[in-house]
Amino acid sequence: QVQLVESGGGVVQAGGSLRLSCVASGQSFSAYVMGWFRQFPGKEREFVAGVSKFGHAKMYGDSVKGRFTISRDNDQNAVFLLMNALKSEDTAVYYCAAGGRASSLSSYRNGDEYDYWGQGTQVTVSS
Repeated sequence: QVQLVESGGGVVQAGGSLRLSCVASGQSFSAYVMGWFRQFPGKEREFVAGVSKFGHAKMYGDSVKGRFTISRDNDQNAVFLLMNALKSEDTAVYYCAAGGRASSLSSYRNGDEYDYWGQGTQVTVSS
């Protein structure tokens, strides 16, 4: 079992930055690909970013590419999402997730590949 706890959400003006954190407890953190997803009210969750088990490979959703950066620190059992140049359309609940079954990193763009999810943190971007 892995427990994930996100933090760092809040209210920020458009053009500003926020850094989300997700700390994991439980089984070996480095056994998992880590991802960030977001969900808009009444919509399906959307893939934001993913990072491989040891941080060597990263991938991003098209809407955040060039603005968001995912990173992880396996010594701290943590994954981070640095969000720059925030827009009002980035307003959502952000979730971190952990998964380890699929062999291809690209598979983790699909939320179904993740086994563990955090409770979410609200990000609100005011225009």
